[in-house]
Amino acid sequence: MYRSARVSANSRFLNPWVVFFTVVAVVGIVAMIVGLLIHFLAFDQKSCFYHSNVRVMNVEYNDQLSSPGTQEYRILTERIESMITNAFQQSNLGNQFIRAHVVRLRQEGSNVMADVVMKFRFSRRSNAESMKSRVQSILQQVLNNSGNLEISPSTGITTLTDQDTENMLTQACGVRPDLMTLSAERVIGGTQAEAGDWPWQVSLQVNGAHRCGGVLISNLWVLTAAHCFRSYPNPQQWTATFGVSTRTPRLRVRVRTLSIHNNYTPATHENDIAAVQLERAVTFTRDIHRVCLPAATQSVTPGSTAYVTGWGSLTYGGSTVPYLRQGEVQIISTNVCNSPESYDGAILPGMLCAGLLTGAVDACQGDSGGPLVQEDSRRLWFLVGIVSWGYQCGVPNRPGVYTRVTTYRDWIRQVTGV
Repeated sequence: MYRSARVSANSRFLNPWVVFFTVVAVVGIVAMIVGLLIHFLAFDQKSCFYHSNVRVMNVEYNDQLSSPGTQEYRILTERIESMITNAFQQSNLGNQFIRAHVVRLRQEGSNVMADVVMKFRFSRRSNAESMKSRVQSILQQVLNNSGNLEISPSTGITTLTDQDTENMLTQACGVRPDLMTLSAERVIGGTQAEAGDWPWQVSLQVNGAHRCGGVLISNLWVLTAAHCFRSYPNPQQWTATFGVSTRTPRLRVRVRTLSIHNNYTPATHENDIAAVQLERAVTFTRDIHRVCLPAATQSVTPGSTAYVTGWGSLTYGGSTVPYLRQGEVQIISTNVCNSPESYDGAILPGMLCAGLLTGAVDACQGDSGGPLVQEDSRRLWFLVGIVSWGYQCGVPNRPGVYTRVTTYRDWIRQVTGV
């Protein structure tokens, strides 16, 4: 008898329960593998910080190397950082090396001494002394092959705790959280600032109510706008607070003196700058420390990105907000800002425009006196403007107008010593 070649239905289709359990098992195995990878790549890793002094023999120390705002300072520190970075990336510690950062340059005799902090990421099972020895050995090779920089042999490196590193970097100017941890990434997102994002931001208050912004430039001095004091000229009426919230600040300090620019002209907003001396010096912390001041010759390039921060109202005529907000803007050339459709010649040499010509992102009432800052190539933040005036808030072709800090760099030094 002829038997057909029909195949039973059960042999052509797998049991659905078998399929389900197979998929669950595969997913579970994959999840376990991913989990182990994450554990060994992340949780099994620890950050290690080291400090070293690097003496540059063939560069004579001068006043230009005392300020991060000068071109000489930036060029030399970038050369030292690049030299160290290249050496470690090409070594057997290339995968463990994260960053090198020159915290400061100082005078050592007639030479220059650089304080350098380096970050590595090692396995938690690594021997600490062995890792330190490997870092020291490669750093020694760097110094022995430093090209046209004549470097003296290093006297050794010091292991730093996370807190040591933080303490060292908070004494420098213009440091945000990403640089504080020598992170490889830099992120600024959203409109509301987090604690420590803009540690130089100050709220200047009268009777506990926010009136103006300010910016910390030393442990005793705050810069702000002269027009903030037209209604309240008595320094005893003012208090400075620090932190992202004006309701629950991290620190509150009374004001001792107000120094308003002698040639401030309310009608034209010219010379709209003032210096506030605090009653006592503040202790720098992760969340409270100073911004960098630019050199008088530092250029602010039209089209470059800047950030304005403050507790100002979100709409023209509105109320101030309790939590610090941040806005990304662009520097706008004086020629464009002085055009007939914009401010028609009202922008004077000591002023700077920033915003968007389409409107929307802008400083507003309550932001006066606050900072406009830019990041340099070494991820340090510099004060380039102080919120001064503008036509309403966020109106197209009417960007915010700021006091141009480079114009008043000598005045700031004369008044504050900074």
